[in-house]
Amino acid sequence: MLKHRGFPGRLPGTDFQFTLRRANPKGATRLSRRERFADRRPADRAADEAFMAALWEAFGEAPFERGNLDAGRLSWLFEREVVPAEDPFDSESYEALLRIDAARARASFPEAIGAA
Repeated sequence: MLKHRGFPGRLPGTDFQFTLRRANPKGATRLSRRERFADRRPADRAADEAFMAALWEAFGEAPFERGNLDAGRLSWLFEREVVPAEDPFDSESYEALLRIDAARARASFPEAIGAA
């Protein structure tokens, strides 16, 4: 499992996790699209925005390996702002390649991504 050095481990001052410390011996948790409903708590929305900003700063539009990025946090963005960068895509692999869909990310998180 690739460890993304320099990537924030969590949202400062909270328990919202961004990365894993070690690989799960049973394999990576499956990525799946989680619905973001309008009534989500402000803290959850802030965590999504901070995670998107960290992804953008670390990778930009380039493909990146899932590595030690938290599956739960990725799943809130998966198949919207973060999309598979390979076909076929293995959603249960630490080596799976992902990329940011910049247009959708800017529309969803304008402060995190900024203008084009």
